[in-house]
Amino acid sequence: MTFELARVIIDFGLVVLIWMVQLIIYPSFLYYTDKALVSWHKRYTFNVSLIVIPLMTSQLGLYIYQVLGSQTVFTVSGLSITIIAWMSTFVLFVPLHQQIANRQHTEFMLKQLVLRNWLRTLLWTGLFIWSLNDYLT
Repeated sequence: MTFELARVIIDFGLVVLIWMVQLIIYPSFLYYTDKALVSWHKRYTFNVSLIVIPLMTSQLGLYIYQVLGSQTVFTVSGLSITIIAWMSTFVLFVPLHQQIANRQHTEFMLKQLVLRNWLRTLLWTGLFIWSLNDYLT
């Protein structure tokens, strides 16, 4: 497997995951009772971390490696997009998930989770399309 193909596969994995989160998982939080949401959320965050952490770490590592090898518009932009996705995860989403875990969530906050997640959805979708195009050309 080539480096470029591995990058496209990782980018695709994050696109599939983020669209599932955006269209199914986060919206479903509004349908749980408060007690059920807190209970489910604890299980969800642990299990999704088993998928998200390797994908995000691999993506970051691949883009860093790529930039170290060659600084092109694609490699620098790809790393920048990856860093923005990481920053948004830790700055915007970890605090919201902590609110759920601490039973401090509101319906408005759960709707914000869905609304704000469009940022990561668009970032990872755009990066995958660009990565695939870079691979195919």
